[in-house]
Amino acid sequence: MPIVAAPPPDLLPPPAWRMICRRHFTGKFASPHMGMRALIRASSVWKKECSVDSKDVQPDFIRLGISSGSSDLRFDRLQPSEEEINCRHRRGFGRFIAREAILDEEYWTAAWLRAESHWEDQPGDRHLQSHKRKFAENEFNAIKRRCKRKYADDCTCIITVKKEEKGVKRTVLSSIVGTLDFSIRQLLCGQTFPGESSKAPVSCGIFRSDLPRYGYISNLCVAKYARRQGIASNMLLLAVDAVRSSGVSQIFINVQKDNTTAQNLYKTIGFQMFEKAAATAGKENLYLLCYNL
Repeated sequence: MPIVAAPPPDLLPPPAWRMICRRHFTGKFASPHMGMRALIRASSVWKKECSVDSKDVQPDFIRLGISSGSSDLRFDRLQPSEEEINCRHRRGFGRFIAREAILDEEYWTAAWLRAESHWEDQPGDRHLQSHKRKFAENEFNAIKRRCKRKYADDCTCIITVKKEEKGVKRTVLSSIVGTLDFSIRQLLCGQTFPGESSKAPVSCGIFRSDLPRYGYISNLCVAKYARRQGIASNMLLLAVDAVRSSGVSQIFINVQKDNTTAQNLYKTIGFQMFEKAAATAGKENLYLLCYNL
């Protein structure tokens, strides 16, 4: 089972290559009925323009999921250099850098990673790619809304990218190997922890400046080919440091009860079971974990 932070309780195979070839790297639109020769030619163009380290295995989300709603994105866009990136949160480790996402193409790749993770345990579904595409498109739009402060929460999308290497060029899509979201939220009126049922009167309002704030982490996932390299733990540590700098005293995360791999990871970082929530969880298939800063 993949390590996933549960959401709030609230020659490449021709079919795959046709999806990404809706917009060819030469700028022309590829036909959905293009022949094998054209597919091989398109593949050689991509490999020539974006040389990739031979040690890296290409994840599925590079070759899948281009839909009409995202046709304005530049899927041949090269990953910006570190000198071009100005972000608040950054953590380097090994061959990777965890940092704040800044480009729409990075938001899209994060969304596709989440779609891959969400549907990872259901490979037999014959409509799988369609489900992934729809999931990724919805998540892409949601990430942009959250991170552009259109909600009351202050939300940040964190990604992990491969470090720059001399002579190696990578597209945004082939650089990102992990993602999570963290946000600074306020408890609702009458709540003592997130998700608690509140009987406070409607007249007290939903958000008030005097209500306690807390950090919340969600949507943690790592590309399947890049796991067991410290990516998840380093993204979590970056999120903890970023939340700490915001002045809040607690960070919460939800995890599925049967996902023991994720539970063990969170415990090594310092998260503990929030007993008060466990006593009132009812039939929900989630644990609430807490990190005290």
